[in-house]
Amino acid sequence: MVTMAVTANKIRPCRVQPGVFRPAPLAGALSIWIALLACPAAALEWDFTPTLGGSATFTDNVNQSANNAESSFILTATPGFSLQSRGSQRLEAGMFYGLTGVTRTGEGQDDSLYSLLNARANAELMEDFLFLDASAGISQQLISLLGSQADPNINDTNRTATGSYSISPYIKQRFGNFADAELRYSATGAIFESNAADDIYSNTLSGALNSGNQFGSLFWSMDFSIRDASAIGGEDSRFEHYGATLGYGVTRHLQVFGTLGYDSNEYTAVSGSETSGESWTVGMSWSPNRRTDIEASFGDSYFGRTYGFSLDYWNSHTVWTASYDDGVSDIAQQLLNTQTYYIWDCGGTLVYGNPVIPPGQGCVPSMIAPIGTVPVGLANGVYVSRTFNAAVAWSKGRSSLGLGVYDTRREYQQVVGLPEDLSRGVTLDYGYRLQPLTTLDVGFLLSNTQSPAGLGSIIDRDDNFYRFNVGLRHQFAERLSSALVYRHQWRDSNDPAAEYTENNITASVNLSF
Repeated sequence: MVTMAVTANKIRPCRVQPGVFRPAPLAGALSIWIALLACPAAALEWDFTPTLGGSATFTDNVNQSANNAESSFILTATPGFSLQSRGSQRLEAGMFYGLTGVTRTGEGQDDSLYSLLNARANAELMEDFLFLDASAGISQQLISLLGSQADPNINDTNRTATGSYSISPYIKQRFGNFADAELRYSATGAIFESNAADDIYSNTLSGALNSGNQFGSLFWSMDFSIRDASAIGGEDSRFEHYGATLGYGVTRHLQVFGTLGYDSNEYTAVSGSETSGESWTVGMSWSPNRRTDIEASFGDSYFGRTYGFSLDYWNSHTVWTASYDDGVSDIAQQLLNTQTYYIWDCGGTLVYGNPVIPPGQGCVPSMIAPIGTVPVGLANGVYVSRTFNAAVAWSKGRSSLGLGVYDTRREYQQVVGLPEDLSRGVTLDYGYRLQPLTTLDVGFLLSNTQSPAGLGSIIDRDDNFYRFNVGLRHQFAERLSSALVYRHQWRDSNDPAAEYTENNITASVNLSF
């Protein structure tokens, strides 16, 4: 591990031009992160850790073909690095970048090269006033939920490099005990390789005024957001929302509230579909103890009945989380709001968090596999998105368990008939420590995808995808680990040409310096 010390005597402004994000996902996402690192907030140090990974895979159906299965031997190498800030209370930042090279044997098989980036930062630029949130990522997203579900090492014909970024400066101001205010500007975007979908660049101005302590059990707020989205090759759109909330604390643990709002949007919709209108919700929030938070609401909007739900619970061995939300969206917003759950072990207590910034000092990644992953097929245009996500992680003694459930639906507002596609599934991961340095892993995934004719296929599609895996992980040294994993996966479909089975076995090794 290499540690770099950086000292800043004063805060210097940082300017990032949106134009730099257009050429390519890799260049755009890395440009944001380099700009963030050039904006020091205080004296700090960086932990720089080079990494190297490699794998060898044998598969008996590299193309996931229904009637022409071909075997292939696949080698990968992934040099990379992680970067983590420490020593500053005003800047929290972390990133991982890896570049994977893949070579495949067999007739018609191509070599490939792809990147993975996950970077996040939260900075306090001026004490108690000016702040900055930022993130950048590169991933290999599924182009269509109807195509191959294989990871990009096996088969990348249904994958495309996708870059997403968000840079969001904001100010906070307290008006004594009367109210707290926040004003935020966000520049966000999603960039897709090979025109797999329309690149989208957005500028959003939002603000909120929340009641202070002097109102006692009564609370209120007013908020607004204005988002301008520019789709390269597609149609520009504008989304405006204005709302107000009034609530009352029935007890110290229970609150009830209601909201009124109005949406004024500009995008092309099919005849008879509303794009603007009034909205309302009523709901409650309940926190019976410091480990449990529950909020639920229902209401109505111009696009129909709306619901909201969130649950967070934790104890020393278990964490639970669940959420449901709906609203008008596009692929850029969906990618930014779709995150995998990662588990950290913080002194024997499990905590959810993102993969690059530990949630607390001394926290280390848990042996539980990431859960809550939601496959997202790329789509153009505006749609109403309804997403449910739930996950639980448990760890005690030698055993660890992760369970995730998801259901996401998209109703396309610019297609005649308002067609809807659906993706839902359940994932299960179990680990058992056979010896202090050796762990047995077992996993299962079941997903169902439904898509009407005209949305990527000429017939209505209904597919079930299954995956089972079992493997061993061994820690040879503090910075050297390996794994041997067998996977069996298959797809059942109402389209016989889409059905297939595949078996593969992978040996991998990972080293950090």
